[in-house]
Amino acid sequence: MRTQPMRLWLFTAATDMRKSYDGLLALAKHHLGHEPLSGQGFVFINRRCTQLKLLYFDVDGFCIWSKRLEQGQFSVRHGRRVESVALSRIEFEGLVEGLDLEIQNAA
Repeated sequence: MRTQPMRLWLFTAATDMRKSYDGLLALAKHHLGHEPLSGQGFVFINRRCTQLKLLYFDVDGFCIWSKRLEQGQFSVRHGRRVESVALSRIEFEGLVEGLDLEIQNAA
């Protein structure tokens, strides 16, 4: 990763992991209302919480980073029903490492 996203947004609705660049870009732009070229990163998790994708714009194009769990689930709880939640870098790293996160800040 040459550049890292300035801010990360977790899309809280279940995402079809068959989506690639264009599908994930459409979710970020139309459902979350964010501009994908803005330097932000967008995190998507599937319905079973076993797959995660991170979409972000690098210096010269879009990148997708993904992780699929062979055991267990990604665990995120948030207090309000919202479409996106801002994640700190530490919260994202904890999510990827399997920590049970309770996110307080909402978009």
